[in-house]
Amino acid sequence: MIFLRKKPSAKSTTPDLEAFPNHVAIIMDGNGRWAKKRHLPRLAGHRAGTENIRRIIELFVDYKTGYLTLYAFSTENWKRPSVEVKGLMRILNDVIGKELKKLHESGVKIVHLGKLEDITSGLRSKIEEAVELTKNNSKMILNIAFNYGGRAEIIDAVKRIVGDGIAVDKIDEALLSRCMYTADMPDPDLIIRTGGEMRISNFLVWQSVYSEYYATPALWPDFGKEEVEKALKDYSKRKRRFGGLDKGK
Repeated sequence: MIFLRKKPSAKSTTPDLEAFPNHVAIIMDGNGRWAKKRHLPRLAGHRAGTENIRRIIELFVDYKTGYLTLYAFSTENWKRPSVEVKGLMRILNDVIGKELKKLHESGVKIVHLGKLEDITSGLRSKIEEAVELTKNNSKMILNIAFNYGGRAEIIDAVKRIVGDGIAVDKIDEALLSRCMYTADMPDPDLIIRTGGEMRISNFLVWQSVYSEYYATPALWPDFGKEEVEKALKDYSKRKRRFGGLDKGK
């Protein structure tokens, strides 16, 4: 969906764009390379990337974005060295502790996308606490895709359908969408990938079929307001046809 917006007032910091995405999703890539360029351990890059998460969330809250989805940890990331994985878990645990109150006060609703089973009990409790505390907020929906995989999400949706005993002739796209982790949410309008790579990495496989993609060489810790506005301006020039044609053609 493309929202048409009036030009912002002088006090607004929202980019002066006609077409503005309601749902933005970001593949946050490049923490390790950011650290390597500075001769730092990889976890230093992850900490820098985590600090940037707060800034980006605040920016999109200010933009009055409806939905922001951040790809934080994939089901494939468990293959990384155990020291790095444990460090990532500690970092997320610390971040929730430090940022939850402020996010709640800002009216942000936190939603977890993914599986909780493999996550440590302490971190799982923190995630559940964040989801419960913010469940009635409505200023912006913040989806955190942690221990998330697009294919796993589709398999879980199919299992749910089979488990509910739904007849084959009742299965359609709308039903499958309702069984996804993102049920009742709009599909992402814009997916941004930082770090310069050109792949989707098992992210929102079902939901992204008509999303607009934008890739930037900026590494995630360096991805700030200027880079965000470049992505939004690029998006505003796109013509979204959803498989059809422009009117008059």
